[in-house]
Amino acid sequence: MNQGTADMMVYRGKDYKCGIDLTLAVVGGKWKASILWHLAQETMRFSDLQRQFSDTTRKMLTQQLRELEADGLVHREVYPQVPPKVEYSLTGKGTTIIPILNQMCEWARGYLQDDEDAAKSVAA
Repeated sequence: MNQGTADMMVYRGKDYKCGIDLTLAVVGGKWKASILWHLAQETMRFSDLQRQFSDTTRKMLTQQLRELEADGLVHREVYPQVPPKVEYSLTGKGTTIIPILNQMCEWARGYLQDDEDAAKSVAA
């Protein structure tokens, strides 16, 4: 695989050696991939997301959502009503990462299966 300068990418003034580095910079936050995966299932309010990510702080979840919004992967819809209503959904660009996340889930299943098979052979 060629890792030469032809593969260099610049995003928001930062250089990335290859597309994988850029992809991980955009979706590699602790909760980002999971947020995207949940939003692929349905549009969600902040409180719904908080329930899904109960082991993170409100501040961290807000930060991750803002970064995904700034990168154009998540849309934040604010409804002018009382009490305030805010919904999060994937943008068109956000939906393009979902097949990759699905592949990552499949890879993880295979990885765990291989690990279980290895553990069984060691125990035998």
